[in-house]
Amino acid sequence: MILTNCTACAAPLPHLAKQCSRCNTRYCGPACQAQDWKEGGHDKVRKKIKRGGGGEQYHADGKYAEAVELAVEECAEDTKGQTCYICMEAVHRRTNEGLVRGCACHTTEGFVHVSCLVEQAKILREEAVENNLGVNACDAKWARWCTCSLCEQDYHGLVYHALGWACWKTYLTWPETDWTRCMAIGQLGNGLAAAKRHEDTLSLMKITLSTYLRLGAPASTILIVQGNLASMYHLSGQFEEALRLRQDVYSETVKLNGEEHGDSLIAANNYASSLEGLQHFEEARSLLLKKMPVAQRVLGESHDLTLRMRWCYAMALCADDGAAAAEILEETAQTARRVFGPTNPLTEGIELNLREIRAALRKPRSAVGKCATGVDDWGCVV
Repeated sequence: MILTNCTACAAPLPHLAKQCSRCNTRYCGPACQAQDWKEGGHDKVRKKIKRGGGGEQYHADGKYAEAVELAVEECAEDTKGQTCYICMEAVHRRTNEGLVRGCACHTTEGFVHVSCLVEQAKILREEAVENNLGVNACDAKWARWCTCSLCEQDYHGLVYHALGWACWKTYLTWPETDWTRCMAIGQLGNGLAAAKRHEDTLSLMKITLSTYLRLGAPASTILIVQGNLASMYHLSGQFEEALRLRQDVYSETVKLNGEEHGDSLIAANNYASSLEGLQHFEEARSLLLKKMPVAQRVLGESHDLTLRMRWCYAMALCADDGAAAAEILEETAQTARRVFGPTNPLTEGIELNLREIRAALRKPRSAVGKCATGVDDWGCVV
């Protein structure tokens, strides 16, 4: 259950859902509210929920605490004996939480507390508003909710998941028409996706798209959200639905931004990924052969998206020429390992497919496995 689902039955909630008059917990209707009161123990916790800021805030705070605990546990081995680069402590003085590292820092940097990252992001956002900075400067400061200030790369996995819940719990009480709240929903969706909470992310992306359409968001923002929704269809196994939506998003994004815009390149790669996933290999290769040189020129040889395009192209090639695909993946994996580190999901995904192709090549007439879902790229609404 995430913020858009009924507390009692977990069904998706309408935009204007019934709420408990005391704590604002949301329900499908009177029947679910009565059931939760009688059987779910709501009468015993509603005062606690009210003190915690209401149903949405109480739920988000709890999810954030769980997410931080999971992230710290996953990073425990890597962070032994280290200190936070922000507060310089091993254990956070106020929250007593341990360290995490979930970016492209992979030497002696990047160890940090999630709480310190949250405070940093909040302060930077407040400074941007107080100083009336321009759109580009505000976007750069907001990016601290999802990117490391040291390596300038996106967080991943459970660290991003924790930051997504942190962002949402920080701004969920803001008016629905405030774009800060809308962007916080986007960050939560990105965090859920990073932690592979596909069902929750798909539900949230549908609500996000509906909200943005209702509020009259810019066409560029709508296309990013539609692209993210298509990625969740793809990750959930709804490949035909994903392909149709990605084809539309790619076409409209190119019309709006041109062929060389970053959003257009993301849309092209995701469209190619869907083509490859449905075994339209020739179409996928044709599209990527046109787009890879553009990405290399505009973004650089070692950019995340450039590497994903090479990865996707190799997987579309491997059915016809496994040896050539393995050669491309080997070179791409070396770059990913150097730039992003060995534990980054991008590096791990490329190396997994490389091992699969090599194993298949050792077995005559063996089929090479399908492209990993990590080839997809995810648009950030900022």
